Amino acid sequence: MIFYFTGTGNSLWVARQLGNAFGEEPVSVTDELRKHPDGDCTYEIGKEGHLILVFPVHSWGPAVMMLRFVERLTLTGYSRQSIYAVCTCGDTCGETDRIIGRALARRGLHLSACWSVRMPNNYILMKGFGVDSDEVREMKLHTAPDEVRSVVDDISGLKPCRKYIVGTYPAFKSRVINPLFRRFVAGPGSRTEFHVNDDCIGCGLCADSCPTGTVTMQDGRPVWGRGCVQCTACINRCPVRAIDWGKITQEQGRYHHPSY
Repeated sequence: MIFYFTGTGNSLWVARQLGNAFGEEPVSVTDELRKHPDGDCTYEIGKEGHLILVFPVHSWGPAVMMLRFVERLTLTGYSRQSIYAVCTCGDTCGETDRIIGRALARRGLHLSACWSVRMPNNYILMKGFGVDSDEVREMKLHTAPDEVRSVVDDISGLKPCRKYIVGTYPAFKSRVINPLFRRFVAGPGSRTEFHVNDDCIGCGLCADSCPTGTVTMQDGRPVWGRGCVQCTACINRCPVRAIDWGKITQEQGRYHHPSY
């Protein structure tokens, strides 16, 4: 089983590559949470089966939607089968592996291994952050297939090549900054500073791509409610750059995976 969460398509691309390698169809955790709004997300895992979670790193921790999924995850037939995490990151991951491992442990599940795959940056909602240069973006897209193949080889037992990019000051970033991010910036009641200008063509892509239903279309224009998890799907996927976050993103670039 392969479950994924994606905002701008990086993790979806990785999940599809893993799915092709293992003959499995990746499943969106967003769709699963919508199917089971009140109870556990329960799945049967075979004796020889495995589980792979694919998700982006947000503020040096797992994407909020993946954590919400894991908090409700139940595996019937589980007897220490392998559970893997593959996280996509622009640069570093901090202690994302430990955070997802603890979340699984609270459900009685054990994280067997965690890898990171470097993909182009997409977080543009804060000063000091932004998309990669064209050169860096193309370099990451060029090397990503090899990184995913290394994960496949490692899982298959063909060639041990565990790769996980921790980065500097991981404890501070993941134990101080990430909890603040999850509580005040990407929590259930969080507000957003997204707004739309007159270039909007009313295509609805922003609402369709929003994993939390925070974006709705009213009179042909998007409106943002509470509960944004800052996946940046709406702003990065807008085909006419009609969406901004305050004034910070007006001069920022945009990015979504070429296949998304």
